[in-house]
Amino acid sequence: MWLQLSLTAAKEQAPLIEALFENMGALSVTLGDAGDEPILEPGPGESPLWRATRVTALFEGDRDPDQLRTLVNQSLNADVSRQLRLERLEDQAWERAWLEDFHPMRFGRRLWVCPAGRRPDADDALILELDPGLAFGTGTHPTTALCLEWLDGADLSGKTVIDFGCGSGILAVAALLLGADRAIATDHDPQALEATRANAGKNGVASRLTLLEPDQAPPVRGDILLANILAGTLIGLEPVLASRVKANGRIVLSGILTAQAAEVSRAFGRHFGMLPPQAREGWVALEGVRLAG
Repeated sequence: MWLQLSLTAAKEQAPLIEALFENMGALSVTLGDAGDEPILEPGPGESPLWRATRVTALFEGDRDPDQLRTLVNQSLNADVSRQLRLERLEDQAWERAWLEDFHPMRFGRRLWVCPAGRRPDADDALILELDPGLAFGTGTHPTTALCLEWLDGADLSGKTVIDFGCGSGILAVAALLLGADRAIATDHDPQALEATRANAGKNGVASRLTLLEPDQAPPVRGDILLANILAGTLIGLEPVLASRVKANGRIVLSGILTAQAAEVSRAFGRHFGMLPPQAREGWVALEGVRLAG
């Protein structure tokens, strides 16, 4: 059992409340958006807060709620009891909670992404069994779904596919299951590389997968490169990504909001012939063909 304490504050006060909760013995403190104000792409080195920031602390379950409330009021020299939210949480394997909403999903004509032990009733299904662990990528987000549908409709036979920012490895593993000869996956997050390795093994394609740190250049240029990141990061990485795709190869970019599509397309137009965007729920995927030179 755990005791969770939350307080919403202006962003100027949030660091103070964060420090207060830590001094009160919180096991963890999380800052989140309390006013539906998404911050999608902070600049390098920036950690911006929301105008209304929810500060949430987790305490041992045997802590006295009234004592915690009193400590907060005394420290802030104000009665914020009505704004404080206290609730008890049952202990559980939090990293597995995603399974409650994760069910078999089809992408394109034949590709299915499924949690372990849950298979669809489809004779021609090509199953990708997935456990993302703590890494991004289950197919539930539109950006990943757009990439998976593109892969399902592509001719991958004999191709080398690069998954840049691989997360759970879902795109690299899907490409191999769909006929790619080889996949190269890279990510700056060690947990992502661990999840990718595990998912490749689970789906029987580990022998055709190469894992790289982000500063390692791939041994060959790819026939296809997929990057599901964010628009600002993609634009900044354009020279790097372009250098990893062979002439007449293809690049697939996702993680792009509809309003950002034109800017990303212009940036990549230096090295790629860009095709019209594919859209889903306010997000788009862009495809380009690598120009010679």
